[in-house]
Amino acid sequence: MSSQLDLKQLLSLIRKKLWIVVLVAVIGTVSAGAYSVWIKKPVYQAYTKLIVNSTVGQAGAFKLDLNMINTNLSLINTYKEIIRTPSIMDIVLEKHPELDLTSEQLMRNIRFSSVNGTQVVTVSYLDTDYKRAANIVNSVSYVFQQQIPLIMQVDNVYILHTADPGKQPTPVKPETKLNIAIGAVVSLMLGIMLVLLIEYFDDNLRNEASVERHLGLPTLSVIPNIRQSDLKPKQPAAAVPAETASNPKAISESKGG
Repeated sequence: MSSQLDLKQLLSLIRKKLWIVVLVAVIGTVSAGAYSVWIKKPVYQAYTKLIVNSTVGQAGAFKLDLNMINTNLSLINTYKEIIRTPSIMDIVLEKHPELDLTSEQLMRNIRFSSVNGTQVVTVSYLDTDYKRAANIVNSVSYVFQQQIPLIMQVDNVYILHTADPGKQPTPVKPETKLNIAIGAVVSLMLGIMLVLLIEYFDDNLRNEASVERHLGLPTLSVIPNIRQSDLKPKQPAAAVPAETASNPKAISESKGG
């Protein structure tokens, strides 16, 4: 194969070996789907919602104080770091030894997020068992709420929503449709690359165009491809009568005559 291929040659090459590209694409797509559905374990996400607000009136109602709201918003980033520390996770594990986890494992799977400009934060946890994830995220939220007054000397975290362990949600991972789409695209590219590699290592000269492309020399003549059916059969020799063949004299006379 020449070192360079123009677009027309590339499309022609792919068209000739399209079955290879299609076969590789089908195998890759089916494999990605099978992995997502039957091999990869589903991962579930359970979450709780908290609000950070220390502006509480005498009757327990929240009061609007812009300065305090700004203070609470600035504390959210601090709380994000506090909740993912051993001081919180160790207490959770002490209360729930049945989890059989380490602080590092809890911190690795816990998520703390907030929408910019709001005091509402979401605490979430990922696990292959939704009931287990719900119990963990609820416990982390309760412990976090109890420990903040001791750590920050301010009681401004309130739980708005807890995870329901009895819920049957859809898994967040794996994303089957996305994996199938990625598998199709990647396998299609691999199929095209395979076709190019086959052509690259193929040194056969099949026609005058390939000779000119490989050697850079003009074609002076072409030897046609002769099939067996194109060859004319040879004429059979004249038959000699049996009586003549058995009589040498007759043969000599026939030659002399």
